[in-house]
Amino acid sequence: MDSIRMVISLAAQNGWKIHQMDVKSAFLNGYLEEDIYVEQPPGYIVEGQEDKVLKLKKAWYGLKQAPRAWNSRIDK
Repeated sequence: MDSIRMVISLAAQNGWKIHQMDVKSAFLNGYLEEDIYVEQPPGYIVEGQEDKVLKLKKAWYGLKQAPRAWNSRIDK
């Protein structure tokens, strides 16, 4: 919080513009750097293929790699 206040103070002193953004579903837009497989979620299990797993193409909320994947995407 102190660093945010310092940046706002510097911006006010130097006449800088400050922009803020909020990206809905941000963590869902990050591309994963490694292969991650998950079990089929309840209610979406394919009949006759109950033993198969799914490979994620993008990050999920709650996935520990999701914040890093999103940061890597916006940092390009």
